[in-house]
Amino acid sequence: MHTATAQRTATPPPALRATLECRPEAASHARHLTGTFLESLHPAPGQRAAEAVVLVVSELVTNAVRHSGGRFCSLRLSAQPDAIAIAVGDASRVPPHRRTPDVRGEGGGFGWAMICDMATATTVNEEPGGKTVNAIVARHGRTRGHATAPTPS
Repeated sequence: MHTATAQRTATPPPALRATLECRPEAASHARHLTGTFLESLHPAPGQRAAEAVVLVVSELVTNAVRHSGGRFCSLRLSAQPDAIAIAVGDASRVPPHRRTPDVRGEGGGFGWAMICDMATATTVNEEPGGKTVNAIVARHGRTRGHATAPTPS
C-alpha cells in the first residue's frame, strides 16, 4: 500500500521592512505603510488593536526623527497569531524614557508613556550604531492598562 504525503512548507508570518529618512513626513509615511500592512492581514486585527499599532508606530518614528540625530530610521512590523510586533531602529543609543508631559504642548513628553500603556511589552536593544525599540500590541482583547469590555450577547 502506497501513501502519498504532502510536503508541508512553513509560511513565514506577514512582515514589513522599510527604511525611512528622518524627516518630518516620516511618521506620516510610516502610518500609511502600517495601515496598508494591517489591511493585508487575515484575520485582521481588531479596530482598537489596529489603531494602537498605528499610533505606536507613529510615536516611535516621530521619536526617531526628533531625537536620534541620524539620517535614517528603520521600521519593521510582523504579524503573529496573537500580536503585532513593531520595531523601530535609529542612530541614537539613548533609550526612550518617561518625561513629565508638557501640557502647554510645546515640549512633548506624552509618547513613551502612551506606547508603554498600549503595548503588552516594550524593549530597547542597543546595537552598533544605535538602538531598536520594540513594542508588542495584542491583536485582540486586552492591552496593558486597557481592558476590552465584553460584547453583550
